[in-house]
Amino acid sequence: EELYEGFDEEYECPILDEDRVVDELEDKMREGGVIVDYHGCDFFPEHWFHIVFVLRTDNSFLYDRLESRGYKGKKLQDNIQCEIFQTLYEEAMLSYSKEIVHQLPSNTPEDLERNLDQITQWIEQWTRDNN
Repeated sequence: EELYEGFDEEYECPILDEDRVVDELEDKMREGGVIVDYHGCDFFPEHWFHIVFVLRTDNSFLYDRLESRGYKGKKLQDNIQCEIFQTLYEEAMLSYSKEIVHQLPSNTPEDLERNLDQITQWIEQWTRDNN
C-alpha cells in the first residue's frame, strides 16, 4: 500500500508513515479477529488489542539470525542493543495495560511451535469467554 514516507539509507529500509498505517488498519481492526505482526507498538491505539506478545531472542541466536538476513553495521548493532535493553518489551509495557503484555522466547524452531500453540490456546479461550 506504499505506507511509507521515504527511504532510510543508513538502515536500508523504507520509513514507515505511522499515521497512514493506523488509518489503513482502522476499519479492519474495528471488525476484529485481526493479528498484527510488527516490531514496535507505541503508535497503535491501545483499544485495538486484547493481548500483546513480545517475542524475545537470546543474542547468541539473534546475531546470527540477523546477519544471515543481511543486516550489518548500525542496523545490526541497533537491533542487538534493542534486544539487550528490552526496548520493545518496555515499549509494550508503557503502551498497553501490563496485564495483556506477555513475553515469549523465540530462539529455536521448538520455541516457535510452543508459541504457536500458546497463542492458539489463548485465542480459543478468548473466543469461548467472549462469544
